[in-house]
Amino acid sequence: MFGHDRKGNYGPLSLHEYSDDDSDDGNDFASDQIRNQRQQLKQQDEGLDFLSKSADRLGALSLGISEELGHQNKMLDEMETDLDKTTQRLDFVTQKTKEMIKRSGGKQNFLIIVALIVVAFILILLILYT
Repeated sequence: MFGHDRKGNYGPLSLHEYSDDDSDDGNDFASDQIRNQRQQLKQQDEGLDFLSKSADRLGALSLGISEELGHQNKMLDEMETDLDKTTQRLDFVTQKTKEMIKRSGGKQNFLIIVALIVVAFILILLILYT
């Protein structure tokens, strides 16, 4: 505590400057400070408990996410394997189709068939309109 001397300067009070009334006020002040500190500690403990529970929830959530990601990675790997097998089958069918086209005469036979279809269409039109 601070008081002022005869010159008006402030400085620390000595023990003999306290009166009995001041000591009661000091005890009340000290008791109030202790109560306030205990209240603050209690609030801090409650806040820490809340943070701890939040951290536990986040930990459980992250474990769940990790597990779900593991399942999805496994499904993606299986899907990739299936896609590779299907791609191989499609390549095989495409190769066999190309071989069959070459054996059947290729583009020449295709053009002959298209020309015959056009001629047949023209003949049908002539028959219907005459």
